Amino acid sequence: MLLGKGRVALLKEIEQTGSLSKAAKKLNISYKKAWSLIQDVNKISKQTVTHKTIGGKGGGGTQLTPYGKKLIETYEEIKSNCTAFLENETKKLNELL
Repeated sequence: MLLGKGRVALLKEIEQTGSLSKAAKKLNISYKKAWSLIQDVNKISKQTVTHKTIGGKGGGGTQLTPYGKKLIETYEEIKSNCTAFLENETKKLNELL
């Protein structure tokens, strides 16, 4: 599977923190696990989802690519549509009961 709740949460934290290491800490997972999740997404997707910069004066970091940001937006839109659909169908069912 390309994306799920955990992978999206990791991508969002990378976007917030600008760091895979900080994102992993915030989500209470190991750096190795976070790195593996990102590598899996990169292998499955059509384009890379993150771009890593090497240290230097300002330090290094990890940023989402435009494609990675679009994946999050699309995931959130699908999630919202599914939630709305289920709420609507539940309402219909409750009206029958």
